[in-house]
Amino acid sequence: MATTVQVDIVSAESEIFSGPAEMVFAPAVMGEVGILPRHAPLLTHLKPGEVRVRKEDGEEEAFYVSGGILEVQPHVVITVLSDTAVRAKDIDEAAALEAKQRAEQALEDQGSEFEYAQAGRELAEAVAQLHALQRLRKKVGR
Repeated sequence: MATTVQVDIVSAESEIFSGPAEMVFAPAVMGEVGILPRHAPLLTHLKPGEVRVRKEDGEEEAFYVSGGILEVQPHVVITVLSDTAVRAKDIDEAAALEAKQRAEQALEDQGSEFEYAQAGRELAEAVAQLHALQRLRKKVGR
């Protein structure tokens, strides 16, 4: 039996996932990280994107996070804290496409610096959601 570590993915509303995993992939601000059991302690910011959890049976489950914090406590737990976290299969594609279009329009309008930054963040989140859906569809289509 492979070595596992406890993984908890928590949003502002609820716990999204809790269970053992062989590996976790996450979109850290410095690039994607892969965390195995017994990884060195780590605390890093996450950017909007997909967190993938490889479970004991080898299957991967994907989640969208709007950013947040990843904490690794060796031999204990990997915790992902995010304002928004949802299972990739539960993402509303129509809403994500609409948010992407709104953000692109806001970037074209080039309002104040704050509005530009806000639109950029919203665009990054919408693109990350759509990317998570695309990966899920490719995986299901295999």
